[in-house]
Amino acid sequence: MNEVLTFLQDCGTFFVSTVEGNQPKVRPFGFVMEHNGKLCFATSNQKPVYAQLKANPNIEICAATKDARWMRLSGKAVFCTTKEAKAQALELMPMLKHMYSVDDEIFEIFYLENASANFCSMSGETKTVTL
Repeated sequence: MNEVLTFLQDCGTFFVSTVEGNQPKVRPFGFVMEHNGKLCFATSNQKPVYAQLKANPNIEICAATKDARWMRLSGKAVFCTTKEAKAQALELMPMLKHMYSVDDEIFEIFYLENASANFCSMSGETKTVTL
């Protein structure tokens, strides 16, 4: 998991793909953390991504580096929102405090269950990591 977490953090921005009906939806994310041994992400339950993940929890994340390496991470989103998880997220990324609080009803934390990360590069290197 540490390799996946570090890769996403180093990229800064990564792209999360969900499905709405039969249409793929992709958007940038920038927050990831380890919480209770899980790779966790944050969103608002007011955003379409939340409704999409509740309807179909299958998710894929893609991130790329400037040196032509990339990772595709797939799994099932499982919401695990607790005050403890929210507090950790707010501590790790203080700018989130402008949008969310530990006590609000909209800030959500989720992790990926049965996740698999595929690392690739333009040189043909590949590696798969199971979380």
